[in-house]
Amino acid sequence: MRPAAAPPATAPTADPPGRSGRHAPSAGPSGAGGRLVAGMVVISGLMLLGGCGSGDAPPADPGATSPAGVAVTATGTSSVSGDTDARTQLAALAAAAEDRHLRAFYTLSRSGQPDRTVTLTSAPDGTWRVDVPGGALGGTADVAIASTRDGVFQCALPSSTRPDPTTCVRVAAPDKPLPASVDPRVQHVFTDWREVFTDRQASLAVSTTRALPHSRGTCFSVDSTAASLSAPLDIGIYCFDTDGTLTAARVAFGTLLLNGQPTDAPRTVTLPGPVVAGAALRTAAPPTPSVATTPTSAPTS
Repeated sequence: MRPAAAPPATAPTADPPGRSGRHAPSAGPSGAGGRLVAGMVVISGLMLLGGCGSGDAPPADPGATSPAGVAVTATGTSSVSGDTDARTQLAALAAAAEDRHLRAFYTLSRSGQPDRTVTLTSAPDGTWRVDVPGGALGGTADVAIASTRDGVFQCALPSSTRPDPTTCVRVAAPDKPLPASVDPRVQHVFTDWREVFTDRQASLAVSTTRALPHSRGTCFSVDSTAASLSAPLDIGIYCFDTDGTLTAARVAFGTLLLNGQPTDAPRTVTLPGPVVAGAALRTAAPPTPSVATTPTSAPTS
């Protein structure tokens, strides 16, 4: 048998710089090495195009976690979405409350006092009246705070402890605050404090919270972020139904709870008694009269 012919000799190829001792893979279309290099080039190009195209942030890792209430925006900055959503929701419900015209009853609970029934009347013409049992003289006198086009009035209502006829005293100009000495504060929940809720410039921190007992709708915890000691309203918990009806509130002066279903309000609010000159009833209890002592006679000699 003839020996197999030796393969033709080929000239040795020079190693590329930095690749001493290795041979470059074949660049032909049928070589596996060529296909591998081409694929890597295409993948690298796609990755570069994806990273430099629009400048958007890469998608978040599905397994990553973030602090509760913090959302990452498209620009990569964070915002506290929970508080923002609660503030917006409260503002919307307070705006709806301003358009509600109704007559409603609320149970007022205060520490150390029996429960009282507060009556709210909000008329379509913008007049309103809030009856506050125990709202004056340290809880011993019933009053109504009413706002008409002529001003804001305090009306002393007859009660078992004060059976005098109803009379009203003008205590402020229209849409002006009451003097602190005659202000029972209950009426603010239904009137000007709602305007604070709709004011996005007010220094408030708002978050949703657990519902107050027997309340309906959504409850919000409201705090003041102002450094000043004078807050625009009482911090506390306010609950609103979906139509803007206040269903409950727990604030400094006590706890209010809607009692039954509201009814339609009259077209306007009228004062329950005549306007008289004189001083309004103060909220503080009257001073206790001093006990007079009978002088003793000097001993006789």
